[in-house]
Amino acid sequence: MKKLLILSMVTLFACKLTAQEDRVITTAVPFLTIAGDARASGLGDLGVATESDVFSQQWNAAKYAFANQKIGISASYTPFLQSVITDIALLNANFYNKIDDNSAFAVSLRFFSLGEIVLRQSIEDINGTVTEPNEFAIDGSYALKLSPTFSMAVAGRFISSNLRFQDSGTDSQAANSFAVDVSGFYRSREIAYNNFDGRWRAGFNISNLGGKIQYDEGGQENFLPTNLRFGAGFDFILDQDNVVSVTSEFNKLLVPTPRDFDGDGDIDSDDNDAYQDIGFFSGVFESFGDAPDGFSEELEEVTWALGTEYVYREAFMIRAGYFNESENKGSRKFFSLGAGFKFKAAQIDLSYLFSTAQVRNPLENTLRFSLTFNLGQQYFND
Repeated sequence: MKKLLILSMVTLFACKLTAQEDRVITTAVPFLTIAGDARASGLGDLGVATESDVFSQQWNAAKYAFANQKIGISASYTPFLQSVITDIALLNANFYNKIDDNSAFAVSLRFFSLGEIVLRQSIEDINGTVTEPNEFAIDGSYALKLSPTFSMAVAGRFISSNLRFQDSGTDSQAANSFAVDVSGFYRSREIAYNNFDGRWRAGFNISNLGGKIQYDEGGQENFLPTNLRFGAGFDFILDQDNVVSVTSEFNKLLVPTPRDFDGDGDIDSDDNDAYQDIGFFSGVFESFGDAPDGFSEELEEVTWALGTEYVYREAFMIRAGYFNESENKGSRKFFSLGAGFKFKAAQIDLSYLFSTAQVRNPLENTLRFSLTFNLGQQYFND
């Protein structure tokens, strides 16, 4: 049997709750920030500037314009809190189609299931059972090359969060919202160096730009996890069979920092009311300079990741990555390892996470799986 505590653990992890919780930025629907595929998670949860794959929708939809084949279909499974419970998981499915050599469209579904929650008044008194509260997002995107080396994309997203519990005093309903992404991707032509060829990559993605989400009519509004993601990488093309890629990435939530608005020394209900009065659009701009401790605290709100991938004959891949977040803003720190195996049109990817922080990561010691099919006409982007 699962208790309501499990739901709280999931939400608080993804919202980056720590002991210094007064100034940790929390948002609604944090499942949108969880890496949904094994390739990206094997690289340390990065993907904005890596080579295009079917899972690019979450990281940078502009990469679809550089896809090497006409059609891609994929699915992934990420178990959550596996050492505590067995039926909480993130499911991710993606599809893209290249319209021509310069453009593509894609659709995807992310579904976060919280399993069966047993409600209790006490250990002996079961108050009721809610079966499978869940959250999901449905995305659609269009990517277009603006030049042979640069593309941009726009994406729309419908988000639904059904985490309410029916009781005698309230009517349970799902909270819904819409959001958009704007992204860009740069991929240079192959460059000849002394002992190898190389290729530069760079990308950015402003994701989840949208109105606040609200569960109760007239109740508290919660920010979406609006996020700025940018990064760069380089491919060492050693020969036609061996390629080593190195990529780095930085992320910042474009959400205001909770703070003491009235100057009374703590964050109370009046401060929370003032925080709620900030609109989502103005909050995006405020997020760059509202940290009470100034620029040093703003830097603490930026996470970074570094990943590397070795590809042999486009058939076998080994990956490793590291992710870092300030101890004052969530303390997520971990290494990850991954591998991929491709046979004809099918590819299987696996990843594994090792936490290096004192705060335990719910994905620690978890094996994640992705399955991809690349079909149809092949495109050459060099």
